[in-house]
Amino acid sequence: MKVTILGSGNSTGVPSIGCKCEVCQSTNPKNKRSRVSAFIEERGCNILIDSSPDLREQALKNNITRVDALLYTHAHADHANGIDDMRSFNYLSNKSIPAYGNAHTINTLCARFSYIFTPKTGGFFYGASLNGQIVPETPVGKIEIADNTVTYFQQNHAKINTLGYRIGGFAYSTDVKALPEESFEALRGVEVWVVDCLRRAETFSHSHLAQSLQWIARVQPRLAILTHMDHDFDYDRLSNKLPAGVVPAYDGMIVEL
Repeated sequence: MKVTILGSGNSTGVPSIGCKCEVCQSTNPKNKRSRVSAFIEERGCNILIDSSPDLREQALKNNITRVDALLYTHAHADHANGIDDMRSFNYLSNKSIPAYGNAHTINTLCARFSYIFTPKTGGFFYGASLNGQIVPETPVGKIEIADNTVTYFQQNHAKINTLGYRIGGFAYSTDVKALPEESFEALRGVEVWVVDCLRRAETFSHSHLAQSLQWIARVQPRLAILTHMDHDFDYDRLSNKLPAGVVPAYDGMIVEL
């Protein structure tokens, strides 16, 4: 399995427009964070997690030309509003692409982008075309995508629930404030875990550094990768303070399992 971290930043991205802080003005490329997304290549199948507003640039930078399935964590703009750029993948494959999520996510996206979820006829893909697939509202469930079993698990994100995903030894948890016990059980034995960590201080809807490290100590993956980071974190300074086996994400980061 090959996993590419396409984006590692918060909803504004880093640098944030108009911000003059040290991190936003940094020349370190690992402090340049587009909106969060990940790309998984496993058993001949290409799976995209979320269609961030930066999808086009992310796909070009990482030479992504095929997406077989799309997993949505939730429908917030920083995770979904690059949805129109899916049309390039439709055009290249000449077919619609299944998009998975919970009922709230898929129904919200269908209302916001109805034209994308309307079945196309004639084999022409001038607009993006996705087949919405609502997963059952269970604490933990499974999706079969080609030869891959994808496990999804519930996460609390303040006023809504998001989905975390696990494929084999890899798991992805962004935009999460609290994890139920069933989700910790779904993470048991995971090898690499990408986990939400917005900033140092506690926040209303995201995990913060101390909590994320507590979760990591409980789950004990071989490697934990912090994502959805805002400009509170300088990459080098954060890297130097993290315990062994925990690293910050950066755009374009590749992990092989």
